[in-house]
Amino acid sequence: MKRRTTGLALRRRGPAARRAGGPGGFERRAVATRHFRLAAAPNPSATRAAPDGGVILSAAILVSIGVVMVYSTTAPLAIGSALPPHFVRHLCVAALAVGIAALAMRVPLALWRRAALPLWAFSVLLLLATLLIGHSAGGAQRWLRVPHAGIAFQPVELAKFTTLLVVASALAPLSERAMAGWQPVRSALLFTLPPILPLLFQPDFGNALVLVALVGVLLFCAGIPLRMLVAPAVASIAGAAAYIGMNSYALARVRGFLDPWRFAQDDGFQLVQSFVAFGRGEIFGVGLGDGRQKLFYLPEAHTDFILSVVAEELGLAGVLLVLGAFAAFLVAGARIARRARDPFTLLTAFGMTALIALPAIVNAAVVMGLAPTKGFTLPFLSYGGNSLLVCALAVGILLRVGACEAAPEPQRIGAAAPRQRGSG
Repeated sequence: MKRRTTGLALRRRGPAARRAGGPGGFERRAVATRHFRLAAAPNPSATRAAPDGGVILSAAILVSIGVVMVYSTTAPLAIGSALPPHFVRHLCVAALAVGIAALAMRVPLALWRRAALPLWAFSVLLLLATLLIGHSAGGAQRWLRVPHAGIAFQPVELAKFTTLLVVASALAPLSERAMAGWQPVRSALLFTLPPILPLLFQPDFGNALVLVALVGVLLFCAGIPLRMLVAPAVASIAGAAAYIGMNSYALARVRGFLDPWRFAQDDGFQLVQSFVAFGRGEIFGVGLGDGRQKLFYLPEAHTDFILSVVAEELGLAGVLLVLGAFAAFLVAGARIARRARDPFTLLTAFGMTALIALPAIVNAAVVMGLAPTKGFTLPFLSYGGNSLLVCALAVGILLRVGACEAAPEPQRIGAAAPRQRGSG
């Protein structure tokens, strides 16, 4: 029986391989088609595969919980109204998100690849426009308003999505030899720095860090040697430390994170109120709609700190349901990516999975006091249209990969076999 090896496996190369001049240490990790060529043409049955149930079920659970919690959180803000306006808007956006996911699922991956660069350039232009004509709130200029429509959105969500697309497109055609050098890092920086600079001037330091982390995940999944990630990681950490030291608002948030009870009336106020919500919820919560922290104690309860409301009203059981659904989504997305039959499809699938999973991890860490306070929405749950719509795009692309780009487990055969390209 032949030993099956996935593209994510790390395997120590033997002495004979090292003497033969192969890359020492570890074989590359992710892009299966660079190490494992498919023995046959794409499986025709893969094009008729049903959408991945794990992605659909986990996303549906999270959106459903989000609709319920947005209603519970915003109802006290609209006493006397039949339905809270925030809830009505969120429900409309959720319905639109379902349509966008269904539409994105029908778009071939080849079209996303061709459109990656123009979409990325458009998102960078939107970020630059935000600095010139953007709307300010909470000390930051991050929103663009649509004239005469009453709509405001944050271009950063689209920028993260398009940056992952264009970086995946840039890394996919690189040879194995190129991936062992600095070329992939330079390509990634070429498309990462332009959106990061406007974010730092808004300022939106948190999303700039998340964008760097997302691109780092993509580089790792592309299979570049770990040693090549050390220098960019050190530079990012040093840059983050310098930015925090030069900006009082960022330093205040770090201070509130390190000692929230000492600064419970100012810098640590949100975190302390989040702790109170978690403490009151205990195992099964105080009951849906009966939470107190959302009543003007916990700022931004319907956006950044909605998980705290879940903890208070649904308890530890509710929090574990939310985190479990995100974990299921992560596993389903990684499974879809692992079955992809060409580098761009694999990297795009991993990128769309990370686009949802990483902000969810950061948001959960913030509300639990494991990371400094930052205005991150919780994907699928938080009130906010642009985040939900971009998440819907990511889900649609993942479903497209799972239904139309999946192939049998790659088998290691001769390097002379032709590379398979997904038609999507």
